[in-house]
Amino acid sequence: MHEELKKPYNPEATEAEVYKKWEDSGFFNPDNLPGDRKEFFSIVLPPPNVTGTLHMGSALMLAIEDILVRFARMQGKKVLWIPGTDSAAIATQAKVEKEIQKKEGKNRYDLGREELLKRISEFAEESKSTILNQIRNLGASVDWTRYAYTMDEKRYKAVLTAFVNMYEAGLIYRANRIVNWDPKGQTVISDDEIEHEEREATFYTFKYWKDFPIAIATTRLETKVGDTAVAVHPEDPRYQKFIGNEYEGEFAGAKLKIKVVSDKNVEKDFGTGALGVTPAHSHMDWDIAEANGLAKIQVIDEKARMTENAGSLVSGLKTIEAREKIVEWVKNNGLLEKEEKITQNVSVAERTGGVIEPLPKLQWFIDVNKPIKNRGERTLKELMQEPVKSGDIKILPERFERVYYNWIDNLRPWCISRQIWFGHRIPIWYRDDQVHCGIEAPGRDGWKQDEDVLDTWFSSALWTFSTLGWPENTPDLKNFHPTTIIETGYDIIFFWVARMILMSQFHLGEIPFNTVYLHGLVRDAQGRKISKSLGNNVDPVEMVKKFGADAVRMSLIVGSAPGNDSRISEDKIKAYKHFANKIWNATRFVLENTLDIRESDIETKNLSETDSETFSEFKKNCVDITEDMENYRFYLAAEKIYQYFWHTFADVIIEECKKRIQEEKEAKSAKILLRMLLDEQIKILHPFMPFVTEKIWSLLPNRKNLLIIEAWPGSQK
Repeated sequence: MHEELKKPYNPEATEAEVYKKWEDSGFFNPDNLPGDRKEFFSIVLPPPNVTGTLHMGSALMLAIEDILVRFARMQGKKVLWIPGTDSAAIATQAKVEKEIQKKEGKNRYDLGREELLKRISEFAEESKSTILNQIRNLGASVDWTRYAYTMDEKRYKAVLTAFVNMYEAGLIYRANRIVNWDPKGQTVISDDEIEHEEREATFYTFKYWKDFPIAIATTRLETKVGDTAVAVHPEDPRYQKFIGNEYEGEFAGAKLKIKVVSDKNVEKDFGTGALGVTPAHSHMDWDIAEANGLAKIQVIDEKARMTENAGSLVSGLKTIEAREKIVEWVKNNGLLEKEEKITQNVSVAERTGGVIEPLPKLQWFIDVNKPIKNRGERTLKELMQEPVKSGDIKILPERFERVYYNWIDNLRPWCISRQIWFGHRIPIWYRDDQVHCGIEAPGRDGWKQDEDVLDTWFSSALWTFSTLGWPENTPDLKNFHPTTIIETGYDIIFFWVARMILMSQFHLGEIPFNTVYLHGLVRDAQGRKISKSLGNNVDPVEMVKKFGADAVRMSLIVGSAPGNDSRISEDKIKAYKHFANKIWNATRFVLENTLDIRESDIETKNLSETDSETFSEFKKNCVDITEDMENYRFYLAAEKIYQYFWHTFADVIIEECKKRIQEEKEAKSAKILLRMLLDEQIKILHPFMPFVTEKIWSLLPNRKNLLIIEAWPGSQK
């Protein structure tokens, strides 16, 4: 028996050594896998922020994906798992700018575009090793030779090619539309970069002027100087007689023309059941204005100050100051009917904390409703819906299909431009009234490139095929696309999953993946969302150092069904550290007691009838576990493996065999049974607990191959 087994299992001393063996073997690369592997399996890693660190949600993602990959590899498939990182442009630029401001007292304009981009690239390059090492520490068996970065040269070519193709198809256009504006960051941001903070507010019920027939209610009185309509539900009997009427009057220094319109989205039972429509400062109101041909008057600017359009009373004031002024004016003019304290969700920019102002801005958009000639006059919306409806793409769990359809039905044009400097710059050039779109710049005689960069979701939406070499027609693209599965959190089904389907359908005319596996949020032991304010973070990096990656992985998988939130705690992780020790100690006992058994003896025919039945029962359990694995029920498979090893193998079978060996009753059969059960269990444990199992495999007699390429129990290579 190997000397190492006589010592307690030490994950800290073992895991780096084992991972190096895997990397050195080259088996993470499908081109190096042994045997004739005809079935292809591929998955892309959702690219984490290049300057980020792992949290429990990303650790769960890595654990699930590595289980998928190791299982497929052991089943004899040609497996590719592509790693990569995302520039997370807004977050990364904000971080660098903040540091420069702090150390040098300079802003981006002091440095200039070229110097700032140089600093950001250097920072990203230095920082990326942190997240990549943490991915390694979790045991992720990704093909590092195919590592991709959303801002590298190959992805740059893919992104610009995609833009040009969509522009030439008439799907990308520039227009004034309402967007999410961050006054602090001075850029448009996407919905996923917004956080909602619960804050106390005052809900004011008032009339524009005394003879106006309808009262409305709002928490943002400062926007009401930009109202152009009042919307009511078409079936609300209180207001039907007013629909279509137009009124004029003065409100807080602004001259308003108000038309009463009907809209089925107005909630009859909220407030007065009437909605003051401010088209330039609300996404919903913008849509109402579009449907009814209403004027859109901008009364708040990019710095969250009131414009001249807001009228003499509040022009030039900050929005909060303007609100106070208008409240005072409404009260003094006897127009306030009621005010009450409420709590509401306020939209703030995740990176800067700035309160979001919906504003009309001249931006670049993707038209999701335009019929596409070379796609049978179908729209991008239809191309996104069709593969899910037909079953070509399966979403797990299925209940998210309804959520997916609902989101697409309500999808607005996608704003893809950002007012920052770090990112893929929009390939549009201007000269006088001329516009040129192309990957290469036109001649230098007076042409100027668009200042904006593309939304990072644009580049990551190409991820399943840009990582495989597109727009070149590479062997990887031919063999591995569509990818087998995408695995990610249910909270980004819209931001990423839907957009990947959109891009792959348009650019390749095929789906990007066959299955979408959505995991839930990882919560604390009490079921609360993990947050800084609660101080309840369980850091996966610290937990790996303390208990080992195998323990962290198992604790995340057990109890984590697709689409459901799960709970994590240090105690739960510690329990699976005990399990790793149990596996190690059981291995020691088996090897100590089977030293006299030759490898050639380890066959079913050498088992007694009773032991043969015991092994057959185990094989049935393996079939059950394999079925769970193939149907993505990893949480059930993990629980069954754990229960069998600890409570059947260790507590019952080992104890019975121990007595038989001591009493020499069919001792040889007992020893062979122990070795056969140990060997097979180490294999089925491997996708879940790869480090301890690979280490044990290397200590078993006559094991020349790495466990990573061993056959899954019951599968043939």
